[in-house]
Amino acid sequence: MSIVLHWNDWLAVFAQYMMLSLLSVSGAITTVPDMHRYLVERHGWLSDAQFNASVAIAQAAPGPNILFVALMGWNLGLNAGGGLGAGPVAWLLGLFGLAVTMTGIMVPSTTLTYFATRWAQRNRTRRDVRAFKQGMAPIVVGLLLATGWVLTRGTVGGATPAWHLWALTGVTALVVWRTRLHLLWLLAAGALLGSAGWV
Repeated sequence: MSIVLHWNDWLAVFAQYMMLSLLSVSGAITTVPDMHRYLVERHGWLSDAQFNASVAIAQAAPGPNILFVALMGWNLGLNAGGGLGAGPVAWLLGLFGLAVTMTGIMVPSTTLTYFATRWAQRNRTRRDVRAFKQGMAPIVVGLLLATGWVLTRGTVGGATPAWHLWALTGVTALVVWRTRLHLLWLLAAGALLGSAGWV
């Protein structure tokens, strides 16, 4: 995939990720629906496959789950440079895209978290602080459900997913909720089902 990005586009991506950074309640994974809307649906800078692969690879890899943002930036830069086979310029643009998205997503939330946690620690006995913490739980659950919806919807070219994908999602959620089975086993099972062509 080859796209053209000008400096104002890169600044817009940076500003978008800075804004999403401040909305990333319980982690950047909760902002995946808006990243999809911006990068895939609105601008067409990433394909559904690139977007979903960025999230899936980062979640399967060891380390922080925010790595999917770096992979999105890398893919964005590679697409702007003409793809993997385009040579060193594409690789440099990939690194530049990685830096733009990661800086955008990390700096505002890190700064806010630093100052907010210091203030909340000093005022942890206040009623409004306790109420705020309890009120965040349903918001986080809703954002995670929206993320799952976007990722599942993208597997069938943007159409409503087939019944077997819904069933697989439900079974997986039930297994995660009711057992102590490690998530890597579920990822491996999903990879096997995908490689066999069943999903």
